[in-house]
Amino acid sequence: MALKMAQTVCKQVNGSEIGEVNSFLRVKKLSDKAILPSRGSPFSAGYDLSSATETKVPSRGKALIPTDLSIAIPHGTYARIAPRSGLAWKHSIDVGAGVIDADYRGPIGVILFNHSDVDFEVKHGDRIAQLIIEKILTPVVTEVDDLDSTVRGSGGFGSTGI
Repeated sequence: MALKMAQTVCKQVNGSEIGEVNSFLRVKKLSDKAILPSRGSPFSAGYDLSSATETKVPSRGKALIPTDLSIAIPHGTYARIAPRSGLAWKHSIDVGAGVIDADYRGPIGVILFNHSDVDFEVKHGDRIAQLIIEKILTPVVTEVDDLDSTVRGSGGFGSTGI
């Protein structure tokens, strides 16, 4: 019953379904080693993602860590895989390539980069990243001859100070 109440009424606009964001992150476990995402506190922005296996991230290297999860996120959102601050600070572990589109239904893997000089051991169940659900706008692309002027103009990298 709760699922039915939280689903949205969607309509077709330019061939795409749009609607209000519902409040369910639907998760499918792909193995018995998968661990459901969870939030560390009531105000946590992200859901912790856990490793479904043991592996090593070599020093100055990278590894793809399986979660053995597939997800369905609400319309009007995308999921972003972000680093966990403790892993970044204590072990120099970062994540990469972390955008999950709303229509992706495959297994979720987490790319971990090890920026330290020692190998990093990942155990089954270790919280390795966080999954953040963000609202997204997808405006229609319109080619124009000119863009509005701004104070910044075309000033790029470092143009506003360091």
